[in-house]
Amino acid sequence: MTARGLREPPAAKALLIAVAVAYVALMLLLPLGAVLAEAFRKGWQLWLAAISDHDARASIKLTLLVAAISVPLNTVFGIAAAWAIAKFDFRGKAALIALIEIPFSVSPVVSGLVFVLLFGAQGWFGPWLGDHDIRIIFALPGLVLATVFVTFPFVARQLIPLMQSQGRADEEAALTLGASGWQTFWRVTLPNIRFGLLYGVLLCNARAMGEFGAVSVVSGHIRGETNTMPLQVEALYNDYDFVAAFAVASLLTLLALVTLTLKSGLEWRHRDEIAARHL
Repeated sequence: MTARGLREPPAAKALLIAVAVAYVALMLLLPLGAVLAEAFRKGWQLWLAAISDHDARASIKLTLLVAAISVPLNTVFGIAAAWAIAKFDFRGKAALIALIEIPFSVSPVVSGLVFVLLFGAQGWFGPWLGDHDIRIIFALPGLVLATVFVTFPFVARQLIPLMQSQGRADEEAALTLGASGWQTFWRVTLPNIRFGLLYGVLLCNARAMGEFGAVSVVSGHIRGETNTMPLQVEALYNDYDFVAAFAVASLLTLLALVTLTLKSGLEWRHRDEIAARHL
């Protein structure tokens, strides 16, 4: 069969493109546009007043703090797990990969309930924690634990196939030439995975800031203390304060758009670098 015979008819190609664009517009662009339109419908002044409210500012700070703790932890874990899986052969490798993927198959609400079962007042370790005046549930540590659980696969799942495709030749060559393990990692492994690592960190950060189900269970919904931005949106909406709810939601939307822009920039730069290597 000739190449011309394998080409799609122009009408079919146009129809597929139209369906894809219409679906994206309906499912993504329309909701995002509605959020931004509602947030600014009554003017910039009310929008600024809404996000300047004490509880709103507290939720923004808490969201950024939880992400600032969770993302580095998952980055270190993701690099270590991917390096072990891609560069070494050991028993239980398949089991480790399966365990890394558990948060993708477990409901975030269930993961939050697990932490309540473990660290809640009536949980397994609750009495001991209470005796030592240590708060995990309904406090920052619980929010961090829940966020780490639901986001830790992102960096690892980006790096594992990348490092497996690169193989071990570069690291073995560096070790043969006398480089230490740390020198090999910093000067060989890390530069080779930097784009995949940044991509995974961006996805992890986006999920950490937008997580709702798991943190909702462990937060206790204490306004000004344990409400992250998604929880603050829910609380404001339940209070029928729609302007403030959409104002905070618009911040999450803008953060998502920034993440998408950075992701696209990394993809373009990575693609250009690969093309330059093949010239």
